[in-house]
Amino acid sequence: MTSRIDYSLIPGPVLQLCRTLEGKGHEAHLVGGGVRDMLMGRPVHDWDVATSARPKQVQRLFRRCIPTGIKHGTVTVLLGAGDEELPIEVTTYRGEGAYSDGRRPDEICFVSSLEEDLSRRDLTINAMAVDPLRRRLVDPLEGQRDLERGLIRAVGVAAERFGEDGLRVMRAVRFAAVLELHLEEATEAAIGPAIPVFRKVSRERVRDELLKLLEAPRPSVGLEIMRRTGLMAEVLPELLAGVGLTQNRHHPHDVYRHTLLVVDSAPPRALIRLTALLHDVGKPPTAADNPRRPGEKSFHDHERVGARMADTICGGLRLSNKERQRVVALIRAHNFRLDGWTDRATRRFLARMEPALLEELFELKRADVMGKGGDPGRLEKVDELWARLQAELSRAPALRTNDLALDGRLLMTHLGLEPGPRVGQIMRALLERVVDEPDLNEEATLLRLAEEIHAA
Repeated sequence: MTSRIDYSLIPGPVLQLCRTLEGKGHEAHLVGGGVRDMLMGRPVHDWDVATSARPKQVQRLFRRCIPTGIKHGTVTVLLGAGDEELPIEVTTYRGEGAYSDGRRPDEICFVSSLEEDLSRRDLTINAMAVDPLRRRLVDPLEGQRDLERGLIRAVGVAAERFGEDGLRVMRAVRFAAVLELHLEEATEAAIGPAIPVFRKVSRERVRDELLKLLEAPRPSVGLEIMRRTGLMAEVLPELLAGVGLTQNRHHPHDVYRHTLLVVDSAPPRALIRLTALLHDVGKPPTAADNPRRPGEKSFHDHERVGARMADTICGGLRLSNKERQRVVALIRAHNFRLDGWTDRATRRFLARMEPALLEELFELKRADVMGKGGDPGRLEKVDELWARLQAELSRAPALRTNDLALDGRLLMTHLGLEPGPRVGQIMRALLERVVDEPDLNEEATLLRLAEEIHAA
């Protein structure tokens, strides 16, 4: 990790904005996550500027402004043109009053100095500023030193910071995982006592922090902090039932530890990792002693139970219907075997599975194997099965009723049926026959089979 700023990476429009503000007698500094990321050598996605200018003064100086948070002193300035247009968030130096609701300050006030503005922030690594024109770091709270020590530390007294805004505890955990830093002891110790304030935070804001955490290099780092501090019991209590729940000879870890390994092994995309996090949530309620193998557990139907539980959990996290359905479908389908596949079984599997989910299902399966120890032989079987499925798909088999060599209108005409459920029933029965025997997918043959099915 670097601790030096490459000033050449600061975009021209950002420098232009700062020059314009300073040209009218105002201060202008880069602040927040952008400064932190520059010091860490990470790409900067958002550029934030703190200034002594008041919002109306900023609006008068720049032609294109969006009053994104005007009552909190924030204006978004748009500089550049076309694809080069850059939104820059400009906020007046401010202080904050009490947080009586544990979510937002009762009032904000504009202050005269940058140092006062930095002192209201949550973590020292987010409380640094850069004067880009003079190439100077402003760091009154030693955030750079904390970065160099690999620490996440609250500004001032951690209990006070976390008591102001309940979401800050999740942010601290998320930064520890995403930036691969350690929570300072006093900062971590302040999380548990702040949980009553955390409970006031909306589920949408909690969800957003959780999804960002899941995109960390190793989400298990943050998930373990959540378990230790009591946050897990508030956000995903269902996972705690897997702690200490041993499995069988195929699993060297308990359900909880296996889950963490699967999450870390899944591709670093939020939704597939959320699926990995919940993929075995149905194991604790289905756990039973295996009478044929003393000391081992069985988890019959855990994928279906888990899918129902995941549906409830995703609803509680306010995921969209489409996202929730995707997670649930993957969990329901994840427990498929790797051996003994025939062509017929392959087609039946493909017919049951949404084509758009197939690749993610195999990403989840590979991660699941990694969570059991990453046996090379089993990973090879995953790849072999994936190749088999792709080969079958390349033959364009009929897998949906739309793929059949006749449609519902022809079927109704041939059998003298009116539109209704019976038409769909016959079409689905025909599809089952064709999935088993692809050569049957010929119009005359299907009409003959339809007559038999209708008459039965």
